[in-house]
Amino acid sequence: MQSVSAIGNADYSNKITIRDATKKDLKAIQEIYAFHVLHGTASFEELAPSEQELQRRYTSITSQGLPWLVAILDKQIIGYCYAGPYRPRAAYRFTVENTIYLRADCTGKGTGKALLSELILRCEKGPWRQMIAVISGHANQSSVALHRSLGFQYVGTQTATGYKFKQWLDVVFMQRALGDGSNTPPDDR
Repeated sequence: MQSVSAIGNADYSNKITIRDATKKDLKAIQEIYAFHVLHGTASFEELAPSEQELQRRYTSITSQGLPWLVAILDKQIIGYCYAGPYRPRAAYRFTVENTIYLRADCTGKGTGKALLSELILRCEKGPWRQMIAVISGHANQSSVALHRSLGFQYVGTQTATGYKFKQWLDVVFMQRALGDGSNTPPDDR
């Protein structure tokens, strides 16, 4: 468990705690994600998944040894992130894709950076060598800035890939090496 002092906002005079998510956290996680699905373009889902569906996803991620983390402030979950397989083909096995969502009233206060920093550290302890961020649109500058601040580089854009809320959405790809990245071969057991 990591405790991180909140950054840059008087509302965060307490500490943010980052810990592994548990199944008991899925109700709060579902509420955070449902808000983004129903009101934003960060997710291309249009119907909020149920708590049971999130349990299936959680089990799929964690059973592969991949980290799923939550941020806690004043005993409440205010955000979560996880690393999932980038693609199912075997050659992608050393690459992960990150996912991060915060409670709508908790953005811009250091929580995202604390969560993603810890996720990167956890992934660097595993066999993974690259982390990909798939970000909805250039308009999502806060996510682009967050990833850039943690060493991600812009690697491309797919234009008009998604359509949600009567608008076409681009997808921005950012990437960062984990550990030795591509400088050495992976331990391919």
